[in-house]
Amino acid sequence: MSSILQSIQRAIIIAYYFLTANLFQQPHLAPDSNPSPRAMKHIVIVGGSFGGVRTAHRFLKQAAKVPASSFKVTLISRDSHFYWNIAAPRGLLPGQISDEQLFQPIAPGFAHYQKGQVEFLLASATGIDIDGKKLEIVSHDGKVSTIEYNYLVLATGSRTRADTPFKSMGSTEATKEALHELQEQINNAENIVIIGGGATGIETAGEIAFEYGQDKKVALISSGRTILEGRPAKVSQTAEKLLEALNVDLRLNAKIKDIKQLPNGTQELNFSNGKKLVADLVIPTYGVLPNSSFIPSQFLNADGFIQVDETLQVIGAKDVFAIGDVSNLEPPQFMFVERQSIHMAKNIVFSINGTPLTPYKASATAMIGLQIGKKSGTGHWGNFKLPAFLVLMIRKTLFIEDLPKTVDGSML
Repeated sequence: MSSILQSIQRAIIIAYYFLTANLFQQPHLAPDSNPSPRAMKHIVIVGGSFGGVRTAHRFLKQAAKVPASSFKVTLISRDSHFYWNIAAPRGLLPGQISDEQLFQPIAPGFAHYQKGQVEFLLASATGIDIDGKKLEIVSHDGKVSTIEYNYLVLATGSRTRADTPFKSMGSTEATKEALHELQEQINNAENIVIIGGGATGIETAGEIAFEYGQDKKVALISSGRTILEGRPAKVSQTAEKLLEALNVDLRLNAKIKDIKQLPNGTQELNFSNGKKLVADLVIPTYGVLPNSSFIPSQFLNADGFIQVDETLQVIGAKDVFAIGDVSNLEPPQFMFVERQSIHMAKNIVFSINGTPLTPYKASATAMIGLQIGKKSGTGHWGNFKLPAFLVLMIRKTLFIEDLPKTVDGSML
């Protein structure tokens, strides 16, 4: 019976992926009927998370199936390990998910490719010479160097507005240290306030409230009239009810004036309506910023996101592309990163073979699925509200079993 249930669960997950952007579908690449020798092309990909790592693997796999120019891929990441931050809201709780399940080294995942075909560099991008096709990088020991490229893919992602380990904090070591510190703070705190009514804040509040029950008081502060603003009303209402069922103190339309550190180590939140709230720990979960500080300002919009055209090419920068959270094309969400990664890998193969690039079709359908504690959840696909059992079945493990297969490319 358990094997039958597992088969049903897997079938539903595959169907879910298919409906939410065909994540398993690989684009068809027509072979070049008249291949001709070309000089080796250097593809440089910046970013060691979903966009960068998956695009590198997809390109390497697809290029091996069609006649292609000789090439080399250089993957540059400031993180030595891939961070499975999808599971971060649960990973913040002590003893829930091990470091080994959240972090996997990136370099070994590319060791099975042909020697000299791919290189991994642990460094941060610090500047680009668009006309000269050169990327400036600095290693963790401070050494500055320049890399020439034929094609450059920027997949540097985003960071949180506050210094929290929901995303990389600049290096694997810094992220782990911040994660461990927050785990200890959550363990010791009796009154915890989460600021932000988006998916991350809701999942964090739900995880803490579910795990500790009456042992800790949990409050969720949202400046909006509801949580999950911009989502279908039924989904927002369901999320509110599920949080309240876990005894989360939900405060809506609450504008924080300031937060003061008190002498006893607690923090006092002062609201615009004159009310106050004292907490042992405050966890901000609102807002992301693009990791685009090394990009010349003329290629960015007013919010710092890289502006791209329909082929994912940076507007005004030949042979430079941007995908994922750092791009202005779609909201910073996993399903959009995946769709762009699939398309980007295809267009790189087209580029090195001199084939015209194909346009990317941005998704017109919004989707989200989130857990609120380990036994409840909600979500939607377009205007269709997803049943809780489906969300829980799909997100039961938060996909942590896919981390090793993502790092070595075996699931792509």
